[in-house]
Amino acid sequence: MQVFLDLQIALDDTDNLPNEDQITRWAQGALQGAGYEASEAELTVRFVDNAEIQDLNKTYRHKDYATNILSFPFECPDGVELPLLGDLIIAKAVVEKEALEQQKTLEEHYAHLIVHGVLHLLGYDHIESEDATIMEPLEISIVQSLGYDNPYKDEI
Repeated sequence: MQVFLDLQIALDDTDNLPNEDQITRWAQGALQGAGYEASEAELTVRFVDNAEIQDLNKTYRHKDYATNILSFPFECPDGVELPLLGDLIIAKAVVEKEALEQQKTLEEHYAHLIVHGVLHLLGYDHIESEDATIMEPLEISIVQSLGYDNPYKDEI
């Protein structure tokens, strides 16, 4: 499966960001793990500052704080088939803070968030506990298949 990635970096500080190859590998892992059958997929990953993600979070989710990642699935018109999945918006500073607090490497935290975000683009959710019982084990399986630890191991 081919993943076409539109990588956008809206930051002055680009230190410690994952590269395009890493993001593509993580996205491919998520798509394969979720059983995505199309031969190609396209998504945008945009790294932003806290102000931008807080504004988006407030506008679209009515939550006035900076979050780690937001997912915006592409809604294809009926009868049209496109490989466009949607957009992932990631707040670098929030991810760095969380990785430190959770004692994870930045790489493994970014890998988890890309997998998490791609699953959201595919329609998975975790707001309701029934949905979480489907999404989270899949997420764990995919992250582990990519060579990382269970991202929820400290929450069990």
